[in-house]
Amino acid sequence: MPRTILDIHILQTVPPSNLNRDDTGTPKSAIFGGVRRARVSSQAWKRATRKAFDDLLPADALGVRTKKVTQALAQRITDKDPSLKEPAVQLAAAVLEAATGSKIEPPKRKPKNGEDASAAPEAPYLMFLSRTQLDALAAFVVAGSGPDGDVKVLKEHLKVKENKAQAKLAVDTRHSVDIALFGRMVADSADLNVEAAVQVAHAIGVHKSEIESDYYTAVDDLSPDDESGAGMIGTVDFNSATLYRYAAVDVDELQRNLGAGLKEEESPSAPVEKAVSAFLEAFITSLPTGKINTFGNHTLPAAVIVKLRDRRPVSFVGAFEEPVPQGVGGGYLRESCARLAEYVPDLERQYGIDSDEHSWVFRIGQDTQTLAPLGAGVTLDVLLRDVTAAVARRVGSGA
Repeated sequence: MPRTILDIHILQTVPPSNLNRDDTGTPKSAIFGGVRRARVSSQAWKRATRKAFDDLLPADALGVRTKKVTQALAQRITDKDPSLKEPAVQLAAAVLEAATGSKIEPPKRKPKNGEDASAAPEAPYLMFLSRTQLDALAAFVVAGSGPDGDVKVLKEHLKVKENKAQAKLAVDTRHSVDIALFGRMVADSADLNVEAAVQVAHAIGVHKSEIESDYYTAVDDLSPDDESGAGMIGTVDFNSATLYRYAAVDVDELQRNLGAGLKEEESPSAPVEKAVSAFLEAFITSLPTGKINTFGNHTLPAAVIVKLRDRRPVSFVGAFEEPVPQGVGGGYLRESCARLAEYVPDLERQYGIDSDEHSWVFRIGQDTQTLAPLGAGVTLDVLLRDVTAAVARRVGSGA
């Protein structure tokens, strides 16, 4: 049966920066093709993509991932019934334990200065719930805890098999876009897990990259003129690179995760269309914020290739297994594009997966000219429109 897979390939040049550092503060790296390359972890770019959703999607289409899930739910219970403000936290903890199987209890860490010693109970791990799911749980609590919001009444209510099933169903339907895309793991209830519809590769430099150190000083503004020396000194590590970035979206899995969507009146394909468009724009334009104030490394991709496939995802990272040499005039982008322009048609021809109809190229400048034959030339706006329309046709036809 044909599948619907969206492949996204990006070349992006990043100046001196420290986008994603390890436990020593050094930019992450990896050995590939026998040399050390710059690397940005998939987790860092997924986080940046999720943050970009805040500007692209309404709040009710997104989820909340936190250990402080009882506080988030308690606020929604209070919003629905202000008279339940006092027992809201205990009510939230009771229904969350029943719905997710997780043990909700006060944190074991010592309270910090000014922090309430009787802190609200927390989940033992980050719990990912959509705002719609939290609202459904809040409505369940208000209806099932009696007129006085009694925790004992709610627990008795949850002992009824059908009622507990209803609470569990509240957290297993109407998934938010970010849960549907990136998945969810509920350690204590595997049946509540959501399989991620997106795979994101570690961004990796196409060439050898060295790590450098910047020695800096800071002057005390109130030091007298005759007092030499700095008020503070330190070092920060950085590197620079032309990165190859890759992500694949399993549109069929995304549709299964979203189901009918968050709005009853929407067409069956509308939720998938919105999710694909938001992910595509967010993944292309987002940037991890590590040391961003220090380096101000705000760049956008120089080239984006998008492929809609019907069999399996395919990365083009093999084009860069041999490190790209520096160009005659300096830089790596021109040669990187030339590598892809040669590698991609050969790979697709040999495996019989070439398709001009579902290939798009979004590029900037003369250095990327060689990529033009790999797909229809588009701007970002046209790319989002055309890809979304192609996905809608595939999802709508069942092909």
